[in-house]
Amino acid sequence: MNGGSKEESVIGDGRRLFPCWPYFDPEYDNLSERINPPSVNIDNDSCNDCTLVKVDSMNKPRILLKIIQVLCDLDLMITKAYISSDGGWFMDVFHVTNQQGMKLEDTKAIEYIKMALGPKRKIKVTEEASNCQWKAVGMHSIGEQTAMELIGTDRPGLLSEIFAVLADQQCNILAAEVWTHKTRVACVVYVSDKDSCNTLSDPEKVSVMCDKLKYVLGVGGGIGGESNKAHTILSAGSTHVDRRLHQLMLADMDCENSGDEMEGNYAFSKPVVTVDYCREKGYSMVNIRCKDRPKLLFDIICTFTDMNYDVFHGSTFVDGLGATQEYYIRRNDGGTLDSEDEKERIRKCIQAAILRRVSEGLSLELCATDKVGLLSVVTRIIREHGLSVLRAGVNIEGGHATNVFYVRDSSGNPVDMKAIEALQRDIGQSVMFNVRKVLNKTVKPHQSNVWAKSSFSFGTLLGRLLA
Repeated sequence: MNGGSKEESVIGDGRRLFPCWPYFDPEYDNLSERINPPSVNIDNDSCNDCTLVKVDSMNKPRILLKIIQVLCDLDLMITKAYISSDGGWFMDVFHVTNQQGMKLEDTKAIEYIKMALGPKRKIKVTEEASNCQWKAVGMHSIGEQTAMELIGTDRPGLLSEIFAVLADQQCNILAAEVWTHKTRVACVVYVSDKDSCNTLSDPEKVSVMCDKLKYVLGVGGGIGGESNKAHTILSAGSTHVDRRLHQLMLADMDCENSGDEMEGNYAFSKPVVTVDYCREKGYSMVNIRCKDRPKLLFDIICTFTDMNYDVFHGSTFVDGLGATQEYYIRRNDGGTLDSEDEKERIRKCIQAAILRRVSEGLSLELCATDKVGLLSVVTRIIREHGLSVLRAGVNIEGGHATNVFYVRDSSGNPVDMKAIEALQRDIGQSVMFNVRKVLNKTVKPHQSNVWAKSSFSFGTLLGRLLA
């Protein structure tokens, strides 16, 4: 027998037997789910001011994140949530409203939730959500586009320079999401070739563009400093874009940078995160108090997931501007957070996840007919009027560009409305222009009596469920 051959044995009648292994039906992994299919109930009757989304399912990795992703991609506000996933079964209840604070009455949205989470689902959540007509910015489907992931040192005018490089390389920008936190910036941009309207296929052109983008992202970092942490990646993956931005910044360790979220006059109360040990049940308990905002729950659960922690129980409660959350977690290997270094790391990472999406100052909403170089011109004018872009969402559909820029004064002072008026004149009348003030009032949870009276503690219920 050759060394690479399987060993064989001979029985009495001379027949040769080769080793064999048990056969496993490829559908076996889905058998439990077929026997006990997920149950999704949309309840508009139990509460006067919100819709209840109830999900019962076999517990599977990342199922909690997928459920919250579906709700957040529909721009629903989650005002309460109760989570339990012990014993192989997953039970969730979410209290949701639309952006106007009303019950969910949109039949298309209701059917989509049932399709994405229920027993008849036939598609992956991330793929179906990309075709969701009521979601403009924040979703993506690769298709015939190239996804570019950028991360580097943030500074005034950076976004303008990035878009200028793409315009110079004759790239159509189809969608983009940009986040900044402390001294770092992360961006996911979807582009296609201007001439072919397909993915970027010229290796020389791609190489030149990546080199230019890496230089732009690294400028200002100094020799041997932050410039070494600039990255340009061409991606063909299908990760949800908001989650990908969290992953980029988490890997970049933005939470360890020295930048201050509370510079100038745009103070945002720092989230309060505590980590304790639940000795009775063997969990680590994470308590979070911060200001409420859209997609807060998604950002926190996304960070737990990407840091390899499982959430077994949890609750979240929103009262006015404040949100309080309580989670019982373990590492994927079943361990708890024992060392002080690990506790400190999760505190910093959760705080960073909450603050990455915070925007102070003004929101500029611009609509115009798309053309190559449009974003480069718009962001250049924004920079010339002394404004810095904190976050941005760009969506191009049917030749029409819808762009949202969250800006503040580069010097840290309140935005001068005269500068906004001048900016609007320079952009021109062909662009529909809308200005909104982003209201992020400072909330100090430890001084709020309402929170102490109204917050829901999962500890008592946990004892009853697991006793």
